[in-house]
Order: sequence, then structure tokens, then C-alpha cells
Amino acid sequence: MARIRNRRKPVAEMNVVPYIDVMLVLLVIFMVTAPMLNQGVKVDLPKVSSEALPQDNNAQVLTISIKSDKTYYWNMGSEVDVDTEQERASTLEQMTRAVTAIIAENRRQGKQVQVFVRGDKAVDYGTVMAAMGGLQQADVGNVGLITEAP
Repeated sequence: MARIRNRRKPVAEMNVVPYIDVMLVLLVIFMVTAPMLNQGVKVDLPKVSSEALPQDNNAQVLTISIKSDKTYYWNMGSEVDVDTEQERASTLEQMTRAVTAIIAENRRQGKQVQVFVRGDKAVDYGTVMAAMGGLQQADVGNVGLITEAP
């Protein structure tokens, strides 16, 4: 008797499991290497005119200026004053102590204080950021930066 062999039909479907494995490996590689690509970006900031910040008319304004020789001076008033010099400090620590006292005194009196920082264009970015760090230590939450129109 002749036996009839039961032959299977050829499978016409594509096996995609290896492709999924390759895609997962590539995804892991891209996820690991992507954060390493943008470590440093050179920024050339444009000089543009900007809008004035809104001022609270009931608040006192503390204007802190940083000169090109890295000395600090400040003044209190009802508006931003860039011409007068009430107090002066030669180090960041002296400025931080003085601003802490000014802020504490105004809080005891129930007054709001707005703080603005003016930095000379010859002063490096690190000095301005150090001043802002000192202001943060003096419990100043909001700081505005003052620029001049080009």
C-alpha cells in the first residue's frame, strides 16, 4: 500500500521576532547615547530691546549694581534709581549681610521689596550669578535684571 505523505504547505508569513529584537537594541542604544550628545552649547545672545517689568507701586525697590571692578552698591527707593549710591560693599558676603538686614527690616514693617540687579557689561557672568546666589541666601525670591536698550 502506498502511503500518502502529509506534506505541510510552505508558510508565507514573515517571522518578525528578530526584527523586534533588533529594534529594541537600537532603542536602548539611542536612549543611552542621546543625553551625551548635548553637553555643551555655545550661546551667542542677541542684543534686543525688552519690555519693562511691571512694578508694584506699594513696594520698595532695592537696586543692586555691580561695577566693572566687582564692587557692589545699592539703594532703596520707590522706583529704580541708577544714579545715586546709598551703600557700598567690596565683597559678596558684605552685600549679602546688608541685603539680609534690609529685607528683614522691611518684612518687619510689612513692606514688600522688589529687587533689581544691574551688572556692568565688563563684569563676567559668574559674578552676576554669584550676586544672585547671595540674594537667594538673603531670602530674596524674585530678582529682576536691568538692561539698557541697544
